[in-house]
Amino acid sequence: MRIFFLGDIVGKSGVNSVKENLPKIIKKKKIDFVIVNGENAADQGVGITEKITNELLSLGVDVITTGNHVWDQKETIDHITRETRLLRPHNLAEGSPGKGFEIFNSKTGFKIGVLNLMGNIFMKKCEDVFQSSINFLKKNKLKKDYDFLIVDFHGEITSEKMAIGHLFDGSATLVVGTHTHVPTHDARILSLGTAYQTDAGMCGDYNSVIGMDKQNSINRFLKKNSIKHYPSIGEASLCGVIVDANLKNGLARNIEHFIYGGDLKNSL
Repeated sequence: MRIFFLGDIVGKSGVNSVKENLPKIIKKKKIDFVIVNGENAADQGVGITEKITNELLSLGVDVITTGNHVWDQKETIDHITRETRLLRPHNLAEGSPGKGFEIFNSKTGFKIGVLNLMGNIFMKKCEDVFQSSINFLKKNKLKKDYDFLIVDFHGEITSEKMAIGHLFDGSATLVVGTHTHVPTHDARILSLGTAYQTDAGMCGDYNSVIGMDKQNSINRFLKKNSIKHYPSIGEASLCGVIVDANLKNGLARNIEHFIYGGDLKNSL
C-alpha cells in the first residue's frame, strides 16, 4: 500500500503544479491513496474554495486536510459540511462545521483513517491537542476500525510535532507535520513502526518567503512600503512524503522524502 502526502498547497503556483504533475506522479510512483493539505490553496494564499477543492479531487486526490486558515474563505463554512473529503482540525471547538476525522475507502479496498490535528503553541486557539489525541486513541484502533491511519499535524513548533509523533507511534501509519512550509530532512520510522516527518514542506514557489512574495515580506518585516501578504507566482516545488505501508499490521515499511520541480531539488 503506497500512500502519498503533499504539504500545504500555496496559491496559484502550487495549485497549477499539482494539476500539471500529480496524475503522472500517481502513475509513475504507483500511488494507492493521496492526501494533500489545501489550507493555502486559494488564489490569495489563505483558505480553500469549493472550486479548488473539486479540482484537486478530480486529479486523484482522495482527502484534503487543512489548518489554521480553514475558514479564511467564508464559503468553506458551508461547503465543508457537504464535502466529507475536506477535513478541518479535529481539535477545533466543539460544534465547528465539518469533521476532523473520517474513514475513507481506498481504490484497492482498504479503510484509511485520516486525522487532522492542529497544534496549540503560536497557533489559533483550539482544544488541547494532546488530550484530544489521547481521547481519539482510546476510541479508535489500528487494524480494528481502519487498516491504516494518517495524521496531519498542523503546527508551528518542532517539539510539539515530535511529541505527537511519539504519542501516535505504533497506532498510526504516518504522522506528518504541516504549516511551516519548509520540508524537514528527518523522515524516518519511529521505534514502534509509525512513519514520521516533522514537516512535509509546501507545494509552492520557494523563491519566496514561505510561499509569499519575498520583497513584500521583507518590507513587512522592515515595516515599510508593504501590503497584505500575497503568494509568489514562480514555478512551484511539490513537497511531501511517500509511505509504503504493511498490509498486515497497518504500520510503515518505508518512508521517503518527495520533492519535485521548482527551486528545490527534483527527486522524481
